[in-house]
Amino acid sequence: MKLTYGIDDRPKPTAQLILGLQWLAVSVPAILIIGKVVADLYGGPAIPYLQKLFLITALVLLAQLYLGHRLPLVVGPATVLLIGILASLDAGFGAINSSLLIGGLILAGVAAAGLFKHLERLFTPRVITVVLILIAFTLAPVILDLITDGGGVAPPSHTFLFAIAFALILFIANGYLKGIWKSTLALWAIIIGSLAYVAVFGAVPMPPEGTPLALPTELLGPLAMPDVGVLAAFLVCFLALAINDLGSIRSVGGLLAADDMGKRVDRGVTVTGLGNALAGLTGVVGPVNFSLSPGVIAATRCASRFALVPAGVILALMAMSPLAIGYLSSIPGPVIGVVLAFVMVAQISAGLMLGQENNAVRTFDEGVIIGVPLLLGTIVSFLPDAVAAEFPATVRPLIANGFVVGIVAALMLEHLVYRQRHSD
Repeated sequence: MKLTYGIDDRPKPTAQLILGLQWLAVSVPAILIIGKVVADLYGGPAIPYLQKLFLITALVLLAQLYLGHRLPLVVGPATVLLIGILASLDAGFGAINSSLLIGGLILAGVAAAGLFKHLERLFTPRVITVVLILIAFTLAPVILDLITDGGGVAPPSHTFLFAIAFALILFIANGYLKGIWKSTLALWAIIIGSLAYVAVFGAVPMPPEGTPLALPTELLGPLAMPDVGVLAAFLVCFLALAINDLGSIRSVGGLLAADDMGKRVDRGVTVTGLGNALAGLTGVVGPVNFSLSPGVIAATRCASRFALVPAGVILALMAMSPLAIGYLSSIPGPVIGVVLAFVMVAQISAGLMLGQENNAVRTFDEGVIIGVPLLLGTIVSFLPDAVAAEFPATVRPLIANGFVVGIVAALMLEHLVYRQRHSD
């Protein structure tokens, strides 16, 4: 692929700003989608939460560009941690934040010590395929709640039909669009979908005008000692996050034939771990490097890491504007749900492609290794609250967490039950 700018090339200021805005258009939807979902779970005002999330994302992005992997990679909130949060709500947000802090520090320590390569062996192509697909499947209850959320202005059945129609249009557009339009489709979907929702159901609540520029008054989140079950569940999620981070860094590094990839991976995962520790301190969902960056590079022909600097600076400036964040947080739930479903379909597609490229399913047994965790994890994700409440509080975050159950099942099937058959 012929590139206009290489990894360490510095575009001229005007070109850098334009390219940075394109990266910003890719970054903002992910922050909004995951951030708004988690902010609603916390139950407090969404604006201060999103301000902190924008700020953490900006800081981690800039740290990655200058100190971490030093590659053109988008950073955003980790979907896999959302699953851990959903399964641990009963433990309280203090325990959740502490788990994020501890998990981030452990991840950073393992990567900084160069031990990450030993953990990679657990995650074979089949297990990684399960990880990518299971994230989407276990978020299905959240997506369902979002697309049936009328916000008091429409019946759930009406918003459901709106979501189905909007999703069909979105996937049709994805099939026809190319280049930067396709790379930024999630952003356009949020804008056009919100306008369509207002046209069909009426106005949505908007923030008051004249709000001054300011950071949130409380930058630190609550902390409490997590029990063993909550911490164990989050450590499993961090294992998956680490593999996601590794795949993103290596995919871009391989595409650009970057040098010293071993060091880039260690530095990049270390920064990701420290970013998650900082997220735990501030009480927001932790960051991860996103794997969609190769598509943006191919569309813009620009692989300069410095092209992302304006995006990071603008994200930080947005964090200081409650009014701007307020407008962004007013996006209707069904629109967020549809765009989240769109992103999760891309996640499933990536999992299937990885499995095909690595011949992950050649026999019936190998199909079982993938199929059982997916079905088991999905069933657990839809477990009624009344059933989950019957489990002891210590093990509930593990047993009632569809993602953890699915990953543990995949690891057991891959490395214990069918290990001997693979080696034959």
